[in-house]
Amino acid sequence: MRKLTAAILVAGATLVGGPAIAADFPEYPPIIDVPDVDYGVQGSFYLRGSAAWNTLWAKEVQHPTATPNVFAIDGNGYGYSVGAGFGYETGTGLRVDATVDYLGNENMQATVPVGTIGVTDGVHKLSLRSTVALANVYYDFGFGNGGYGASGGAFGYVGAGAGFAVNDFITTGPGPADTRDTNVSFAAAGMVGVGYDFGAVVADIGYRALYINSIENDAAPAPYSIANNWVHELRTSVRYRFN
Repeated sequence: MRKLTAAILVAGATLVGGPAIAADFPEYPPIIDVPDVDYGVQGSFYLRGSAAWNTLWAKEVQHPTATPNVFAIDGNGYGYSVGAGFGYETGTGLRVDATVDYLGNENMQATVPVGTIGVTDGVHKLSLRSTVALANVYYDFGFGNGGYGASGGAFGYVGAGAGFAVNDFITTGPGPADTRDTNVSFAAAGMVGVGYDFGAVVADIGYRALYINSIENDAAPAPYSIANNWVHELRTSVRYRFN
């Protein structure tokens, strides 16, 4: 009788305690939440196109065979530029690109006074065509809570570039026939502007100061050189991200 009673008590305890013990065991198989892996890759490549209006300024022109041999530039030139480029943005505000621009400018002038020896007196004007290749670096910064330019919305930017310019130019004026020559010169640029990031497309407008170290004409009868040329540009650009 005692054995039967003990068996009944054990069976009852099993019926009561079994579900409670089972509830303590995890589901099988267990569900594990694995977070996405952040590889830190935020950048993208882009293509860009630009167009600008410009004005060309330099301080003076030197004629080594003339007397006197230095004449002040008394009229700025005006023109345009168009260009294209390929670049990469890191997603942290920093971006780099390589650009090639075709630049045209007309009518920068110097007036040679009466009595000058070696150069015909009167107004001499320059027509310039340059191909400018630059490597550039920029920093984009967002306005307010907009973050960096790469994150969308309005942004500002600053930048700088260095490279070279291939100059093709013609001088017109009184006296001998027009003279034409070409030269290759160091070039550099500084940029500042604002833009808007639409996502795949980014548009901006800004100012670029383009420095062309020298324009040199070695052709007779009146060779000359113009040092420290500054091209001031109001420039618009569109970038297209393709990854």
